[in-house]
Amino acid sequence: MRKPSQIEKEAIQIGTIHDLTAVFESLASTQVAKVKTKTAESQEFFKLLWQRYSALRTDPGQQITNRNEIFEGFKKVFVVISGEGGLSGDIDSRLVETMVQDYDEKTTDIMVLGSHGATVLRQKGISYKRFFKLPETDKYINVSPVIAAIAEYSQIIVYYEQYISLSEQVIKKIDLATTMKEMSEEAQSDQMTTEDTIFEPSLEEIADQMEITMMDLALSQSILESSLAQAASRFNAMVVAKKRAGEILDEYMLEYHRSKRGESDRRMREVMTSLKKKQRERRAAS
Repeated sequence: MRKPSQIEKEAIQIGTIHDLTAVFESLASTQVAKVKTKTAESQEFFKLLWQRYSALRTDPGQQITNRNEIFEGFKKVFVVISGEGGLSGDIDSRLVETMVQDYDEKTTDIMVLGSHGATVLRQKGISYKRFFKLPETDKYINVSPVIAAIAEYSQIIVYYEQYISLSEQVIKKIDLATTMKEMSEEAQSDQMTTEDTIFEPSLEEIADQMEITMMDLALSQSILESSLAQAASRFNAMVVAKKRAGEILDEYMLEYHRSKRGESDRRMREVMTSLKKKQRERRAAS
């Protein structure tokens, strides 16, 4: 049986882990609430911007939602949005597994957002063309470098983690252009032309710039939803970890009390043995 002092030392370490997981659980819960609000605001802003864009882009065939025809014959790209850290359970591994099922290195390049996703890909021996770190805060998400890297591909498929509920997160795959169209379905607009409005620079240049802005928003939306799922997954992982740490701590305390009783019994036996020995010595002396 181990000494009580050794058990107590290990129990303190487990107690520290229990306390840390409780802190991470609270932080993840706060993050979920914050990002849910941010995601809803982003969706509303996108619909408003699409109204303006649809009014400007007089030729529907030139809209970004028809980019597959515009870039016919070009390679496609998979954009994998993962987490920066590894405290979110197995959700990033599931994300990569889903992407790998569709991946063909001859026709597809991979762009990775998030350090953990890049690590999982390297562990699987899968190469990627570019890596981007996720923004440290969701207050401002600058995806311009990512948009610049993926703009010339014929098809942009985004793999990310979607929040369903606090207890459920799933892996989602979307075509970025198609999703932009779906996000704008409720938007209504009256067409604007050069006959009733003066455009500087030209109407086409403004529409082109707005396309880039909307791609920024659509990708940022996926990043926000992924961040929301990551926070929920982290919350669940910390709940499980805290519960397990509590169970281990209980086991340590039980072992500690058993060891203390065992040590007390051993000392009592030593005292009794010593008394009996002295009694025998006194009898022998008399």
